[in-house]
Amino acid sequence: MKNKGTIYILALAVFLIGTIEYIITGIIEMMATDFGVSTAQAGMLVTVFALAAAVVAPILIAVTINADRKKLMLLTLGVFIVSNGMMMFDLSYGAMLWIRIIQGASGGMTTVVAMAAATRLVENEKRGNAIGIILMGLSSSLVLGVPIGTFFSEMFGWKVLFVVIGILSMVPWLIIYRKVPAMKEEEKVTMGMQLSILKNKTILIALMMTLLYVGGYATLFTYITPFLQATSSLSMTEITLILFLAGICSFIGSKMGGQLADTKGSKFTIYLGLLLQGGTLLLFTLTGAHLIVLILVLMIFMLATWSISPAQQLYLVTLAPRSPDIALSVNTSFIQFGFALGSGLGGLVISRSSVLVLNWAGFAAVGIAFLLAILQFREASKRKVEVSGQEIHVQ
Repeated sequence: MKNKGTIYILALAVFLIGTIEYIITGIIEMMATDFGVSTAQAGMLVTVFALAAAVVAPILIAVTINADRKKLMLLTLGVFIVSNGMMMFDLSYGAMLWIRIIQGASGGMTTVVAMAAATRLVENEKRGNAIGIILMGLSSSLVLGVPIGTFFSEMFGWKVLFVVIGILSMVPWLIIYRKVPAMKEEEKVTMGMQLSILKNKTILIALMMTLLYVGGYATLFTYITPFLQATSSLSMTEITLILFLAGICSFIGSKMGGQLADTKGSKFTIYLGLLLQGGTLLLFTLTGAHLIVLILVLMIFMLATWSISPAQQLYLVTLAPRSPDIALSVNTSFIQFGFALGSGLGGLVISRSSVLVLNWAGFAAVGIAFLLAILQFREASKRKVEVSGQEIHVQ
């Protein structure tokens, strides 16, 4: 693969961005205490980041689609670095919300542009592998970023963590500046071309599936620290270890999902993932104070959820073979919408009821996603998709 080292540097940038997005799950109680707000209000720091990544980032990407990708990455990653450096100041909760919006927009843009740039730095037959490496950077932020960041925050404070991430992000910024060539679209891309993909009913249903299964995941996982504390008497060190194990499972789930999608097809992998995801959300109610069972259920939950993503992306590529980059970009937006939906729904549940019923709200979202999958694949089995004059069955 050409430029393999550069691809991994782009993955490092995505890893650092993912750590800043997901770290709230590990330090949510610390931030709530420091800002003098409720846990549900602290959860809004996840919601606004995800909304900015889902709404603001795609709009800015659409507007700048014909701009040099290298310059755009340098600009957006630079804004992300500065936003982390602002944590040195004594901030109010309101100011923190605005910084999270800036981080979501800049980080979301950097992630999508890095994925698109990666496909241009390698041979055509290696594009999928390049995208996979970038996505590994994202899932690795759960494997390493969240547990290490949580432990670091316990030792030195969460503000210091944000500043350190900002400093570390300067490494990929400098390498992008030196190693990544200028990249511009050979043919001008119009807004109409980008929006045309949303006119496809089948793609819209698939995107709604993404929204709901990610939303069901985020409803519980955003508040996993208080959930674990409410179900068992665990120290922060023990919770950090559990988060580390959960992160490993997310990494393994991504790899397994890709392999299953290649061997068994997207349909099989998505169905299996949704069934296991929904089943484990129900089982959380039955674990009670049995810590080992609780950890086992959480691990399967993480494996199932993250196995869906590569299969779903492969499925979307089969639905839009002539514009896969746009399909993946829109799907990335719906993933962020899912995080916003889940964290917002979870906060509502906590404020109205208890952290112990979060799994039921998540199960409702995953259940709807499963019904959409049934509708989607039944319709797909009745028709054939014509691509480049050939007829193929959607997997």
